[in-house]
Amino acid sequence: MTDAGGRAAARPRSRRPSMADVAAVAGVSHQTVSRVLNEHPSVRGETRERVLDAIASLGYRRNSAARALATARSTTLGVVTTGSALFGPTSTLIAIEGAARDHGYYVSVATLRRYDAEAMHEALEHFMDQGVEAIVVIAPQDDVAAAVESFRAPVPVLVVAALERLPRDVGTTVAGPTTLSLAVDQRAGARAATEHLLDLGHRDVLHVAGPQDWFDARERAAGWREALEARGIAPSRPRYCTWSAEDGYAAGRDLAEAVAAQEGPTAVFAGNDQLALGMLRAFWERGLSVPDDVSVVGFDDVAGAAYFVPPLTTVRQPFGVLGERSVAMVVAALAGDRVPTERIAPELVVRSSTAPPVR
Repeated sequence: MTDAGGRAAARPRSRRPSMADVAAVAGVSHQTVSRVLNEHPSVRGETRERVLDAIASLGYRRNSAARALATARSTTLGVVTTGSALFGPTSTLIAIEGAARDHGYYVSVATLRRYDAEAMHEALEHFMDQGVEAIVVIAPQDDVAAAVESFRAPVPVLVVAALERLPRDVGTTVAGPTTLSLAVDQRAGARAATEHLLDLGHRDVLHVAGPQDWFDARERAAGWREALEARGIAPSRPRYCTWSAEDGYAAGRDLAEAVAAQEGPTAVFAGNDQLALGMLRAFWERGLSVPDDVSVVGFDDVAGAAYFVPPLTTVRQPFGVLGERSVAMVVAALAGDRVPTERIAPELVVRSSTAPPVR
């Protein structure tokens, strides 16, 4: 095909196939196609297959914008995250995104560069402009949660954080009637880790803690303290660090001489697996044997924890369950149900880095 000058003319762009085209090919009504797309149970199996075949052959794709206008539903969830590359927040985000797709939702992500109320409000207002149906806030730190509390959203807001002072009764909220809370039970995981060491016979269990502006770090320290006090053991002062292996290494170097002289703790509960990894390196450099000279427990069960030297005893966080429950709670809230606060139980994974004390 050429134009008047003999040049090849651009082929006109074909329009996207519509529901009407699908209906014509399948020999059904527009309403029947709509019912198939919305998984309505009243469509006969043979008819459903015919419509699905027509959709596949035409390459039909639903117009999400038009559907949102017609149904007042965007099938989109907003997720606010701090942008942390740490294992916990990243794994939580991935789990929520996967669970959302399983429920027929898509995720729009806003990453905060600062954690004040203004930045949080900008992110939440952006989601309101997008017409999201609900918002999930991954809020591991104090200032993130505080910023959420100052915002009154017209849609359900789920805060994924181990908030210490959240009211526990059904339907009670943090920032209003549509604010929900969900978290892995960090305190219970820390208690399980510490009780494991106590059951092995350790009585001097040091906690190398994460940063105390993180809910998870404070809850893990509280669980360690509760486990010791329940056995009549006065906890020593924790060593406070960041979440990094570098800080774990520094803590391990400081402890190594005391452990070598049999004056230090016989066991250490590290606030996360990265801290534990750094400590393992420091103890190895000093010629100490884990677990013969000192037992080490971590928290998270990061990928590769089973291949540390020695394989690390740690607390596994069920991120898949966390993601699924996050979306299920949001869906229930959208349906008008009263949704209680939830805490998901973690799992202690025992490996070779712990053993009864030699001394």
